[in-house]
Amino acid sequence: MNETIICAVGNVATQPVYRELPTGPSARFRLAVTSRYLDRGKNEWTDGHTNFFTVWANRQLATNAAASLNVGDPVVVQGRLKVRTDVREGQNWTSADIDALAIGHDLARGTAAFRRAPRPDAMAAATAPAQPGPEPDWETPPADADRQPAQEPAMVT
Repeated sequence: MNETIICAVGNVATQPVYRELPTGPSARFRLAVTSRYLDRGKNEWTDGHTNFFTVWANRQLATNAAASLNVGDPVVVQGRLKVRTDVREGQNWTSADIDALAIGHDLARGTAAFRRAPRPDAMAAATAPAQPGPEPDWETPPADADRQPAQEPAMVT
């Protein structure tokens, strides 16, 4: 609907906090996003202003984020931006939160090894295991000189 979806690239600023809630797992962490620009006078890259976001993850994303992220990790976060304002003790207070849809390590700044998470027990029990089908032939056939060219299909008249 009318939501602001953003993609933020930055570093994990706080260790993810994981909680089991009645509605399911939840995790949150702070994300530091620092802009960089080329200072033409000095002819060097310079750090600009740093924005901090609180990233909220739910369900399986929360479980995986808590198990995978550490302070300082470069990440890419996509989600819904929520800007909230409040008055606390006479002071105006503003927070920028991201309800995460996806979180991943930034592979432009390092490598990662992906491990598929096991399915939650509730989901595994609710669905019967599928019977394995024949394994597809993913191999590319060798280029043989004596191979026959493919026949064109006959036209039906």
